[in-house]
Amino acid sequence: MSRVSINDIKSDDKIIAIMGPTGAGKSTFIDTAMRQGGRAGHTLKSYTANVEAVRYNDGKDTIVFVDTPGFDDTTRSDTDILKLIANWLEKTYKKHVLLTGIIYVHRITDNRMSGSPLKNLHMFGSLCGEAASPNVILITTMWSDKVPADVGGRREAELVDKFWKPMLDLGSAHMRFMGSYESAWEIVRAVIARAEARPVLLQQELVDLHKVLRETEAGKTLYGELLRLLEEQKRVAQQLREVSKQNQNNPALQAELDNQFKQIDGLLNTTLIQIQEMKIPFVSRLKSFFSGKKAATHPVRV
Repeated sequence: MSRVSINDIKSDDKIIAIMGPTGAGKSTFIDTAMRQGGRAGHTLKSYTANVEAVRYNDGKDTIVFVDTPGFDDTTRSDTDILKLIANWLEKTYKKHVLLTGIIYVHRITDNRMSGSPLKNLHMFGSLCGEAASPNVILITTMWSDKVPADVGGRREAELVDKFWKPMLDLGSAHMRFMGSYESAWEIVRAVIARAEARPVLLQQELVDLHKVLRETEAGKTLYGELLRLLEEQKRVAQQLREVSKQNQNNPALQAELDNQFKQIDGLLNTTLIQIQEMKIPFVSRLKSFFSGKKAATHPVRV
């Protein structure tokens, strides 16, 4: 195993990006495929803070695994994560380096599709695009973590029939990662076998159409997610105010509520800063409207 920079990537490397929510098992998948134990953590805390590429040769192919941080990362904001991923994709595309394929990771232990997993899927669909969908394999992880087979099967069926259906209809595939070296390489081989190197939508928008990040489909999607988050945080703040008014004679509860309100107020300010950063100025929207330039593909609405 060796870490590689963008400049070190070779023409005969097969480049596979691993994407998905924080704690879904992206780093674990790479560790298992490379027989590299102990690198990834076993909690929902983010292990990968940056985009990291590592090269591995299994005796047949030379693979560059690209480990990416998930949205809702524990150390960086969502806007920072999008910048990191966009920067790597933009630089490689300018060097005429295309992804062989993408593995999108979802933990089967999640009992419902909401919050972080759903946001990550929305972001993935918007940065990947329809044209690159055939290069995607959607995998489920953590099958051995005390999830009964029938429960896992029902969750998988819901993913296939509902949440993953738009991408599957466009040519993506889905597989299970069972935690072994053999299972990891079954997935890797499937990526290689189906691959026809294509740019993802975000690369086309940044390089071919010369858009800034907030003008891309991924940028617009993140902006919408941040607006929804802001409304939820406002709702929680209002509930705290109402509970505080109803319990003014309870000093201990008031102290706890004050602490919670300070926390939510801090989150509100952070979200507002991100929203301002991703907001498209009116002049930019007007310029984009009259330019007539559009990508050759569309985002996947999941």
